[in-house]
Amino acid sequence: MSKESAAMPNKCSPSKGSTIAIFERLESEVRGYIRSFPILFDRAVGTTLIDADGREYLDFFAGAGALNYGHNNPAFKQPLLDYIERDGIVHGLDLATSAKKAFIEVFERCILKPRGLNYKLQFTGPTGTNAVEAALKLARQVTGRSNVVAFSNAFHGVSSGSLAATGNKEYRSAAGFPVAHVTFLPYDGYLGPSVDTLDYFEKLLNDPSSGLDKPAAVILEAVQGEGGINPASFQWLQRLRELTSRHKILMILDDIQAGVGRTGKFFSFEAAEIVPDIVTLSKSLSAIGTPMSLVLLKPELDVWSPGAHSGTFRGNNLAFVTARAALETYWADSKFEEEIASKSVILAEELESIVNDFPRLGLSVRGRGLMYGLVSQKLHSLPVQISREALHRGLVIETCGGHNEVLKFLVALTIDDADLRRGLSVVRDCIGAVQENIALDSRGGATRTPTD
Repeated sequence: MSKESAAMPNKCSPSKGSTIAIFERLESEVRGYIRSFPILFDRAVGTTLIDADGREYLDFFAGAGALNYGHNNPAFKQPLLDYIERDGIVHGLDLATSAKKAFIEVFERCILKPRGLNYKLQFTGPTGTNAVEAALKLARQVTGRSNVVAFSNAFHGVSSGSLAATGNKEYRSAAGFPVAHVTFLPYDGYLGPSVDTLDYFEKLLNDPSSGLDKPAAVILEAVQGEGGINPASFQWLQRLRELTSRHKILMILDDIQAGVGRTGKFFSFEAAEIVPDIVTLSKSLSAIGTPMSLVLLKPELDVWSPGAHSGTFRGNNLAFVTARAALETYWADSKFEEEIASKSVILAEELESIVNDFPRLGLSVRGRGLMYGLVSQKLHSLPVQISREALHRGLVIETCGGHNEVLKFLVALTIDDADLRRGLSVVRDCIGAVQENIALDSRGGATRTPTD
């Protein structure tokens, strides 16, 4: 082969450049995040995303909560490279592998035992919705009941079973058929701060004519993510745990987004001092962004017969390697929790300061740990406008809530204080810029402009 021919690109080689036109031409219309962030990203380190042209962006998105430890964390990357280099098992179904064995041992030692938790581990398919499907299926097997209670603004996934427990109308309408066997009740705070929504649930359970089929389980997030960063109070969670226990209803705690340190402790339910019957984990569990999901279940609930719930990719050994490294690096003692708590104070205080500096916008703050939302009840389109302006200024941040009325802060738990403050300063500047395009009515309330 001549030097000239060797230098010629293969007809199958990808093109160079930073255009994203091919995504619009060939990728399905179902694509989502690319519409909010229409950039060809190429590399990422820590809390920095780098596009194909070399421009850097500060990441306040963290892979929708899948990158709690930042991008390409060297504490995980090197063990992963070493494992691949020595030809470690990559795909293993549910076979015994050394990588899986090490993860289970470290998970028990660093997570379960220090918290006094007694759970068995079920490895499901690779995504969060797989874990939720398994949890719902198991709860129905254990109890012999089909109905499940979920809550307003819940998000548990978009496959059929988990979708039935998801509140968002847009997701539900995409199912193509009626999703059923789930009763929705109001989440904590849904009817206002003065109403304990569990009064209604307890009344339904105690009234044989209420029309509520006794549920196999209640499924919930301790802090709702996609639904708008809605944290349940500890008192509400404790009462729900007592109520479900008394009526022999299983509690499934979906910790897929709010877990793995996101709210300050490894599990989002720890601070409320409750113990769910079943816990679902995914997203940041693998630590580096590779797919991995896990169901934790009390031993007496393990009624599965061998192979009754399966999946080709429930043995991602690359994820086991990085997940183990994350546990050993960050969860062997309380230091990491203390760092999250310190950063949480910065985030909460700065957001409250922003609210006070823009009083006419009627903003508010809610959240826990490093999972916060800046809420715009008067002008639902404001967070979307802020997110767009932020992208122009080199900050990636998303929105959430039923109307996208919440600017969602999911910074990496490993972010340093300087980058955290820098990103918050960008947000403040963006709000100031966007406010100039908003007409304020005579009463000081925000109204939509004609181009909104």
